[in-house]
Amino acid sequence: MNDLHMLNAMQQMLYYTMIAVCIITIPTLIVGLIVSIIQAATQINEMTMTFIPKMLVMFTLLFILSPWLMHQLVLIMRQFLTNLPAYIR
Repeated sequence: MNDLHMLNAMQQMLYYTMIAVCIITIPTLIVGLIVSIIQAATQINEMTMTFIPKMLVMFTLLFILSPWLMHQLVLIMRQFLTNLPAYIR
């Protein structure tokens, strides 16, 4: 095993981590921006108006996408554990 294998494994881990984080945070940020624009237009400055919709979007996405995320996690862990002897060498 050389450094290229380890760099490839770390690159895959970082890629899947970035995908998992982005599919949750980007829609949450978009909802927060929309609510902020509505608050600026109506001049209503209530903190719960931004907090509740963002939490609802985040938990809904986690509920819907958690099977896919777990499937991806199982696949990458299976790949790493299968290639473990090559990483140790």
